[in-house]
Amino acid sequence: MRTTAFDPPALRADFAASLVVFLVALPLCVGVAVASGVPAELGLVTGIVGGLLTGLLPGSSLQVSGPAAGLTVLVYEAVAEFGVAALGVIVLAAGLLQLLMGVLRLGRLFRAISVSVVHGMLAGIGLVLIAGQLYALAGAKARGSGPANIAGLPGLVADTARSSTGLASLAVGAGTVAVLVLWKKLPAKARALPAQLAAVGLATAVVAVLGLPVAKVEVKGLLGVIEPPSASGLAVLADAGAIATVLAFTLIASAESLFSAAAVDRLHDGPRTDYDKELIAQGAGNTLCGLLGALPMTAVIVRSAANVQAGARTKASRVMHGVWLLLFAALLPAALGVIPLAALAGVLVHAGCKLLPVSAIRPLWRSHRGEAVVLVATAVAIVATNMFEGVLLGLVLAVLKTAWETSSVHLEVTDTADGPIRVAILGNATFLRLPRILDTLEALPRDRAIELDLSALRHLDHACRTALQDWAGRHNEFGVDPVHAPALR
Repeated sequence: MRTTAFDPPALRADFAASLVVFLVALPLCVGVAVASGVPAELGLVTGIVGGLLTGLLPGSSLQVSGPAAGLTVLVYEAVAEFGVAALGVIVLAAGLLQLLMGVLRLGRLFRAISVSVVHGMLAGIGLVLIAGQLYALAGAKARGSGPANIAGLPGLVADTARSSTGLASLAVGAGTVAVLVLWKKLPAKARALPAQLAAVGLATAVVAVLGLPVAKVEVKGLLGVIEPPSASGLAVLADAGAIATVLAFTLIASAESLFSAAAVDRLHDGPRTDYDKELIAQGAGNTLCGLLGALPMTAVIVRSAANVQAGARTKASRVMHGVWLLLFAALLPAALGVIPLAALAGVLVHAGCKLLPVSAIRPLWRSHRGEAVVLVATAVAIVATNMFEGVLLGLVLAVLKTAWETSSVHLEVTDTADGPIRVAILGNATFLRLPRILDTLEALPRDRAIELDLSALRHLDHACRTALQDWAGRHNEFGVDPVHAPALR
């Protein structure tokens, strides 16, 4: 029998789980917003929409949506290039595209995206996120792009060493990272409080008690940050760069959400995810976020895993977590103003490190080197260029790798003294294997009849067919017997 939110045991479990998810989501919502270059409250708005709207819709029953570290870099670049006012338009367009893809039942197609590309995307995001947040960790302003931030790290170290304020900020941020790393080593009872909330709360208390001169979150109030798209803001969609950003938002948010759904399904034995409905739910959430001028949302594996592990039984837990975020943002907005930015940067540096597949890359290299190359190339491309171009390069490499592996071809040459040389080509003859095929054929004697046997070919593409026809024509110019290859006639 399927559990419903109206069963008292399920409701109690969902209530408890919602509090845990709220405590995990609160520092992440604020931290992602600050790192994205927008007011902290916009992160809460996205978290609220992820709970109250996306949480109510069908799709995945237990995964939780909100602002994600995976989109931080892309949002920061979009805000820097087009401004905060244009963010809502871009998110709105991405949400509408997600809705369209869900209606067209394209959700399942995202399951065909190479896992290496996704891991490479997350690794690239992690590297850029870490490089940018190291500046916030030291109370400094990031240089901008990924390469610029990485190139500026030696200067950041030198500047921080000479600044008492920078050292104080670095101590707070490093302490936050240390708490997050060591938290899982504490006894189970001590870990009842989520690590992120404990780390940020401890850092806030230390800064307050010691009076450290570190920057804190700026508070504007929930209503003060909501900025619906204006008619002038819609003009940004005429820019090719903005269209590329919309496509990047759509692709990455959809892929991350659906991969998260697959991961969450492995954590529980309840109803499985309907990928098309989940894509519609994510699209509806992003559409509303765009109308409110908020951050884009995805399903977030950290919150989703916390939801499952806390004993959630139905979608009521994620809806209630949205209620708690709304109450906090409406009743206690001033509480954000005491949180040190270095602590939030520490949370995001830790999150960025968790995106790096450090433990997986070595065994992947040993067993599937092509996949490892795709992963690393995608990550490096994202760091060197931007999110959209990096992911696009990764997808192209994944397709080329698959095409190379599936176009295996084998040539069997049989030379009989009293007859023609017989060449049997087996497998899949594609343009990728054409050099090998032609090298073998052109090395054969030109004064002998050649018989091509293509009967065992599973696939012969146009490029190979044309090249073999040209080779046959050149071979026959020497006055020998015609090539016996009916498939080429």
